[in-house]
Amino acid sequence: MHTDVHLRLHDLRAAELRTEADRFRLSRAGARTPGHLRRLLGWFLVDLGLRLVHRPRVRHARIA
Repeated sequence: MHTDVHLRLHDLRAAELRTEADRFRLSRAGARTPGHLRRLLGWFLVDLGLRLVHRPRVRHARIA
């Protein structure tokens, strides 16, 4: 196959894939997954746990 033809076919296929991906994104934009709130709560708890674990320790001054 000639290189120009191959490049043109590649460009056409890439454009088709981009349009298909855009259509898919638009169709999924309004739809929420069934476990959306559960996932948000889970990540909130993970974030909270990491904040508690990485809290700097308080060091009290000792009088010698």
